[in-house]
Amino acid sequence: MRVSRTGLWVVMALLPIVLGVAVLGFGRMQIAFSDVVGVLWSRVSGNGVSWPSVYEVVIFKIRIPRVLMALLLGGGLAVAGASLQGMFANPLVSSDILGVSAGAGFGAALGIIWWGTGLPTQMMALLGGLLAIFLVALLVGRGTRSIFVLVLAGVIVSALFQALISLMKFIADPEDKLPTITYWLMGSLSSVSYRDLQIALPLMGLSIGILWLLRWRINLLSLPEDELRSLGISVGLLKGLIIVSSTLIVATSVAVAGIIGWVGLVIPHMARMLVGANNQQVIPMSLLLGSSYLLVIDTLARSMSAVEMPISILTALIGAPVFALLLKRSQGAWR
Repeated sequence: MRVSRTGLWVVMALLPIVLGVAVLGFGRMQIAFSDVVGVLWSRVSGNGVSWPSVYEVVIFKIRIPRVLMALLLGGGLAVAGASLQGMFANPLVSSDILGVSAGAGFGAALGIIWWGTGLPTQMMALLGGLLAIFLVALLVGRGTRSIFVLVLAGVIVSALFQALISLMKFIADPEDKLPTITYWLMGSLSSVSYRDLQIALPLMGLSIGILWLLRWRINLLSLPEDELRSLGISVGLLKGLIIVSSTLIVATSVAVAGIIGWVGLVIPHMARMLVGANNQQVIPMSLLLGSSYLLVIDTLARSMSAVEMPISILTALIGAPVFALLLKRSQGAWR
């Protein structure tokens, strides 16, 4: 049975909400779905409770912030990936191609060595990501418009920061700091709190909003620059906004949850298979798909075993085969 386009959008819009409620019962402490609904409804209605009080603590203090962060980061990383793929006109581009993830990872590693985990380390991760994009811009120069040069500069900066991350691991205390750095860089939402949401939501919300508003202009980047200028579009400004917004999304994600790979690469492909190549449709669909995808991944990470698995392991184990299947189905073409 063929699903209508409107029906598809309704289903995809409801999916993150339904999943967000459903997964609140999963984790080391299993909570029945009826109890989850009851806890949520009691907070709205003010009715008395008939379940252990610890359920409310687990749901409201631990799992709701984590679910909201998974939705935010998954959607943001997918939107950043889709926007960069549209700008570069290359479906193999991911949101860390400009070295932002490596730069933010270095900032986090340095912060952990100096202060341990906490707000200063998150700010260092954010600054590291911004430093990476500044170095890329410095290498590219003002007069260069070549996408190839931009990507090459990103590869150079990424290699530099990867080396610096290795240096931080080498000098870190092997009993305390090194395990923390290693676990952080593998990505996890285990320590997410409402304070982290207060940091991430404004930065990522603004960046996602900018890319959302620019989504129709991203389609125009396939035209020659002369034609774009004749239409009154500043190509440099448009690309700069896309790059800076994507950078803020990736850097903020690393700052609050470590490096989470594959989301920005795989999800836009899935979105295109559902709605076509028009970025006006791809970016909203990527937002919805990415939110649901990372939420499922995080739920698996905290439910599969007694010891929580880092998110990046699961995103790679699931993302790589899915991406290979998508490439095979499309026969290497970007549809």
